Amino acid sequence: MDLDLAHVRAFVLAAQELHFGRAAEALSISQQGLSKRIARLESRLGTDLFLRGGQGVQLTEAGRRFLGPARQTLAAADQALAAVRDERRPLRVDVWGHLYAPMRALAQVATRNGELPLELGHGRDLPSVAAALLHGDIDAGFGRVHPPLPAGLTHRLVRLEPVDVILGEDHPLAAEPALRPEQLRDSVLWTPGALDRLDFLRRFAEQFGIRAHAEAPNLGLDHFLAGLTADSRRFSLIPADVPLPQAPGIRSVPLADPTPLYAWSLLWRDNGGHPLLRELLSAFTAEAGRNRWLEYDPAHDWLPEPQAITGP
Repeated sequence: MDLDLAHVRAFVLAAQELHFGRAAEALSISQQGLSKRIARLESRLGTDLFLRGGQGVQLTEAGRRFLGPARQTLAAADQALAAVRDERRPLRVDVWGHLYAPMRALAQVATRNGELPLELGHGRDLPSVAAALLHGDIDAGFGRVHPPLPAGLTHRLVRLEPVDVILGEDHPLAAEPALRPEQLRDSVLWTPGALDRLDFLRRFAEQFGIRAHAEAPNLGLDHFLAGLTADSRRFSLIPADVPLPQAPGIRSVPLADPTPLYAWSLLWRDNGGHPLLRELLSAFTAEAGRNRWLEYDPAHDWLPEPQAITGP
């Protein structure tokens, strides 16, 4: 029996989303078109793959058994296509968390390794980059990974970066040479977007008892820093190596006891895909060794998820 890969891909996306509308949107087809593809696949297989009801869709037992091999089939097809294409095609990498300047680390690694050919883009957040990976639109992602991570993706921690507090010179703590996170409890956390969508900042606030926060749209670092000084109680966090623009009235102060660490990871599809991905992983490993990027001391450092250092 020959299977149509377009039908298989429609099934896998619908199985991941458990929502025909979202799966159709990801494939840039109509919901009716997606339903037809899945119906044809079910007809070909001679069994239902989904239970359809008023509360959405669920996989049947046959659908659950079919999902793993279906993913493997699509992965094999992707590898076959890659084998006949130019292997030096740029590795397509989307980054997220752009206020924290993720391009810095990628540029450093790519430049030191003979200008690894990378085609870089911006994703809105981890879910959007994960979706682009699963759809085959990109080869890898770079940013902070946190659960839940969709099935079919693998990640590796490549850098732990100390985080500083940034605040206006009128803030009551601005003159301190260093601060403990708990000293910020009476301050206002200034965030580039809704706090419930910013996992690292949300977890920091919960851990250290920071109850007040204010937010603004993420319109870039300059706009963000301008809003920071609008209230003398505001502060935010930023990786220590991020170069701050020449913004008047802004101070960057180290955090200690503990030092928060921002975890950067590479994210890719389980099947590996692009042949340059292994080169990029090796380059990050070498750079991490040279610059002590993966040092972590639980007695002095804070990670929202310390198990990430022993993750995939």
